[in-house]
Amino acid sequence: MSGHNKWSQIKHKKGAEDAKRSQRFSILARAITMEAKRANGDRNAVGLKTAIDKARGENLPNENIERAVKNAQGADASSLTEVLYECYGPGGVAMMIEGITDNKNRTSQEIKHLLSEHGATLATPGAVTWAFRKNDNGLPAGEAGWQALTPISISAPDRETLTTLIDALENNDAVQTVITNHDHNGY
Repeated sequence: MSGHNKWSQIKHKKGAEDAKRSQRFSILARAITMEAKRANGDRNAVGLKTAIDKARGENLPNENIERAVKNAQGADASSLTEVLYECYGPGGVAMMIEGITDNKNRTSQEIKHLLSEHGATLATPGAVTWAFRKNDNGLPAGEAGWQALTPISISAPDRETLTTLIDALENNDAVQTVITNHDHNGY
């Protein structure tokens, strides 16, 4: 019977990996669709080129890339919206959550729920952006174009809670990127 158990473990592990890959592909496709929408389908636009290159680097199939570019011209693309949530996490860490969603209300509620589960709070727009500088060199939607101006150190328990929170946020389909001002080197 040990062979059956080993097969079950392999099947479970592969299923989990496939689910993560599928979610990542969905995030990459949304970023391509947003950039194609922004560029009116012009593949020479820097943002769209970068989004496609990133997707290819993560082995997104060409059919999915083409579909995402084509979707930018369809009715589905008009419902996609970029969102930015500013919040304070464990230990007072400033956080910015960038995403692309087709339903702002649903995504907002999901983000608020995840934040409250992990001791973080949503801040008002503009309350956190002062702690970051925007690097907007043609980066596509969902790319971390923010850089912390003054990284802060936090305690080990807060760091653990922050890591758990970031993992939970990144498992949300609408979330493209999570940026913090946590100093990873100084703890």
